[in-house]
Amino acid sequence: MRRFAIIGGSGLDRLGTLEISARHTLMTPYGAPSAALCEGLLAGSPVFFLPRHGDGHALPPHRINYRANIAALREAGVTDILAVTAVGGISADAAPGSIVVPDQIIDYTWGRDHTLYDGLNGTLDHVDFSQPYTERLRRLLIDQMADGELVGAGVYGATQGPRLESAAEITRMARDGCTIVGMTGMPEAALAREAGMAYATVSLVVNWAAGVGGTAVISMDDIYRHLEVGMAAVVRRVGRAIAVGLSQPDPALDPALDPASDSA
Repeated sequence: MRRFAIIGGSGLDRLGTLEISARHTLMTPYGAPSAALCEGLLAGSPVFFLPRHGDGHALPPHRINYRANIAALREAGVTDILAVTAVGGISADAAPGSIVVPDQIIDYTWGRDHTLYDGLNGTLDHVDFSQPYTERLRRLLIDQMADGELVGAGVYGATQGPRLESAAEITRMARDGCTIVGMTGMPEAALAREAGMAYATVSLVVNWAAGVGGTAVISMDDIYRHLEVGMAAVVRRVGRAIAVGLSQPDPALDPALDPASDSA
């Protein structure tokens, strides 16, 4: 049985359109997740919701217990994760207000607990991460987006935060091939792969990255404005993607759709 979850980022600490039927307070071998898991209906579709920064947006990116978040979702029976993030635009087509569904990621973070294979469970594995996002879920998201707003592929550059990047750092990331920059994409994506869960990200661009787009200073007012306008549209599209996904064949009954083989 497929069970979807949304992990909300900046601008999505609460899912106001979610009809909550239960809240699950879980403890995992890695500690407590960012918040209680909310279970309910989003536009009629069953879904779990977890705000990665906590209920009051108090957890900075480097302090989020990503392992506990993924472990809690797995314990709740979640099979498919749609992660929502707010990002800065690096490439010319990733302008503020656009929506990016990345297909690759580069990890610039450090010091985060980044694996479930740390000796606690007595096992070790080296998972394939060549294609970090589940293509089946990427297609679900892309199919719900409007052409004018969508960037259907790209590279998410994950930085440490919570400060924004310097212009020189963004120049380096552009040379590396990054399309967008965010602070929470890793180790979340890799942990989901280790946990055997399908995972994809939809990113709302809320500002030009440092030194890009002719902006001398990044304005938090502009960021909040794009969050307010754009996040509601993202949630609607994610809700439609979940509805379509639930109507499709269960990957557990079709090896070709299994997350482990679906990553190509």
